This record gives sequence, structure tokens and C-alpha cells, in this order.
Amino acid sequence: MSYIALEAVSMTNDPRALFVRALDQTQQLVDTTGPDDLVLPTPCDEYDVRTLLGHLLTVVARIDLALNGGDPLTIPVVTTRVDDVPAAWKERRVALDATLADDAVLGRTCKLPWGTLPGAAAIAAYTGELTTHSWDLAKATGRLDQLDDALATQVLPMVRQFVPAEQRGGHVPFAPVVPVADDAAPYDQLAGWQGRRP
Repeated sequence: MSYIALEAVSMTNDPRALFVRALDQTQQLVDTTGPDDLVLPTPCDEYDVRTLLGHLLTVVARIDLALNGGDPLTIPVVTTRVDDVPAAWKERRVALDATLADDAVLGRTCKLPWGTLPGAAAIAAYTGELTTHSWDLAKATGRLDQLDDALATQVLPMVRQFVPAEQRGGHVPFAPVVPVADDAAPYDQLAGWQGRRP
């Protein structure tokens, strides 16, 4: 789950292009995850690969519902009982792409699991979540070389601004920041900030 500090929600630019890159990266990894990968552990302690895929299905459905004025908490944290995850992802992605095509979505008020935000800020928050979970999935399945480093480079400052370093746990669902070198790879820095061990 993402968290975005309420004092950091003013978004003056359009975050959709970056969000689509995060969606594309996630989709490529989802599409190429094999059945033998499903039982592998991930950097998210509570998820194996199967559960992480179910959570990613939830994420793509929740953001679409939120951007359309619905309550994303009506969708469980992990989507279960899906036989074909890539097909389910693509179906949900088609609906989300249609929602994103409407420019009005940027100013729409969205109820999210962690607060009520403008659509642009909600999209930015979910960009950080998808980019981080893409790393989780790639790390678990040995495919870090398939990640878009430029995406992480762009997402990292946003995540650092929106996810506080000091208040972790409770309503900020992240482990403490894991220190990494200043010159570490972008995904290592992102993972460390999100409380993962690169």
C-alpha cells in the first residue's frame, strides 16, 4: 500500500505518462511470471509471488475505482481465485486506461485507503506503489535486469517527498528506511526508502 502525506498533495503537472510507464512495466512482469514462480518469497514479508500478483490486481482495480469516485476499500487487499492473472490484469488495465484518458480525472476528488486526494495526487501515489511492487516481483523472480531504471529515477524523489522517513508503522504501512549508499542503483534506493532490503 502507498501512503502520501496530505501536506504534499499539490500536483501541478500531469502524472499520467509516468503512471502509464509504471503500469506497462508491471504488466510486462505479470505477463512473464511463470507457474513455478508463484511460491517464491518476495521482499514484502506478507506476500509470496502468488499473493503479490493478487495484490497487483487489487491495485489496478482500486485506482480505477477511486478515480471514478468509488470506494477502493470495497476491493480486498489481495484479489484471489483468479485462474489467469495476466488476462485479469489486462481486463482491468483496459478499464483504467479509459479512465485515464479523461483529463477531468486529474482534479477529481478521490477517496483512497489512506486519505482523500485530488486525482493527480492519487495517480502519483499509485505510480510509486506500482514501481516498488514491480521491483518486488522482479527481485523475487530474478529479473531485475528487466526494470526501467529511468522510471525509478523519476519516481524516487516523489516517493521520498510523499512517504515520511520517520513515521513508520500504523497508518504509514512501511518498515523503517533501510540505508543504502547515495550512489546506489535507483531501484536499490527506492526499495530502501520503502523499507525493503535491496
